[in-house]
Amino acid sequence: MNVLHNVGKKDRIVRIVIAIVLLTLYFTKTVEGNWAQGALIGSFLMIMTSMRRCCPLYALIGRGTCGVDTGSTEKKIETKKFEL
Repeated sequence: MNVLHNVGKKDRIVRIVIAIVLLTLYFTKTVEGNWAQGALIGSFLMIMTSMRRCCPLYALIGRGTCGVDTGSTEKKIETKKFEL
């Protein structure tokens, strides 16, 4: 199995926190209707990209939050690191 990563550790933590906030808004019925469905879908996407450590949007634009030269043996999508 060929696994490629472009989401770094800090980015994964932020995505999980956002997913928890969105799920909290959904289950406490703070948001309703289409906003509730959007919160549920958004939290699912945040959790999936965090678990897989691969963001399709990052891959499309050729960027990522993983270090480019980390020395690890994991395969990464060839990207340029976002400068913050």
